[in-house]
Amino acid sequence: MSGEDMPELSTAEFNRIRDFIKANYGISLSDEKKTLVYSRLRTTLMDQGFASFSDYFDHLIRDKSGESIVRFVDKITTNHTFFMREADHFDYLRDTVLPYISEKYKNQRDFRLWCCASSSGEEPVTLQMLAQDHFKKTGDKWDTQILATDISTNVLDKAVYGRYATEGVQSLPKQWQLDYFKKVDHQFSETQSIIRQNIIYRKFNLMETIPFSRKMQVIFCRNVMIYFDAGVRESVVKKLYDATEPGGYLFIGHSESLNNTNSAYKYIKPAIYRKEE
Repeated sequence: MSGEDMPELSTAEFNRIRDFIKANYGISLSDEKKTLVYSRLRTTLMDQGFASFSDYFDHLIRDKSGESIVRFVDKITTNHTFFMREADHFDYLRDTVLPYISEKYKNQRDFRLWCCASSSGEEPVTLQMLAQDHFKKTGDKWDTQILATDISTNVLDKAVYGRYATEGVQSLPKQWQLDYFKKVDHQFSETQSIIRQNIIYRKFNLMETIPFSRKMQVIFCRNVMIYFDAGVRESVVKKLYDATEPGGYLFIGHSESLNNTNSAYKYIKPAIYRKEE
């Protein structure tokens, strides 16, 4: 199919896609996102020879293998991240949260952190480097494995691979570059095994039931809820609260707030909340 033969995305077709995304992933798309949806899906229609967006959507629903849904989610979702994004969160984790955890759980020596939207791994890698720095100073052997999830298999594959542009890595503290990365060539650097072995990557949709029973001491769910409407946001926050250890912390994005959410989390400072002990 040539660009000239490319079908338009009708309002009815856009609404079908929008309703499907909202029902299954909680993501709310405004009318203004119609052009974005069209631009991200048009190559799929061209490559696979669908005559219309309706034909493509019908195939999406019928495909029991799950492969079409995986590609669809990878196309639709936005994955923008970089090392040390919203750096004051990492400072607070280092200076306040980790000392609290190392004291309270010094007998168990078990650190439990969940990164809900890991994207290509820059955030969980940063969190693991902070954990390594902190807990090796205690002189005790801690379990520092963290859970990192995302709905996109595409970015999870990149995260598991652990290879990043050297230019991005060079923005990190020099000691981290030396301790936790190895240079592949002038373009790329890879995380050291101490980092890769202590991050568990899994595909997970926040609309689903949380699959683990042990509660988390820290949850990073940043720049995710901006895509949810009020009802979905409240439901997700309740899930996160129930998954948080008493005394544990929730970090959200600076463009997000729990102000209009019926949540039992206590406000600590902008984009940082806590479940009372």
